[in-house]
Amino acid sequence: MAESKSGLRKPVFTKVDQLRPGTSGHTLTVKVVSAKMVLQKGRPDGPQIRQMRIAECLVGDETGMIIFTARNDQVDLMKEGSTIILRNAKIDMFKGSMRLAVDKWGRVEVTEPASFTVKEDNNLSLIEYELVNVVEE
Repeated sequence: MAESKSGLRKPVFTKVDQLRPGTSGHTLTVKVVSAKMVLQKGRPDGPQIRQMRIAECLVGDETGMIIFTARNDQVDLMKEGSTIILRNAKIDMFKGSMRLAVDKWGRVEVTEPASFTVKEDNNLSLIEYELVNVVEE
């Protein structure tokens, strides 16, 4: 029981090709290939104007690529060519394909440029999944 100190665990970095539907808690180092704003709207919410911004960013590493859905402040970090660490990322399903997202429990941070080149012929967001209900007898 000596190991059960309340220290932080060392993050286990996942590669893009290891991502599966319905999983969460991933820590990845990825490069931003492209970023495209898909939703930007401001709504008067009390005294300050709160904006809602969503961008779809193609991110990847040396094993493959996936679409990352950046929200609000995350959008500003998603510059083409920059290297990003995604902490506690999860897989969302959107129209049958995987999307990577970081909610309020995770973190998006810019890091030093990585030395790998993105493998662009393995886009995990292009694979379509179908939800199959298995009835146990």
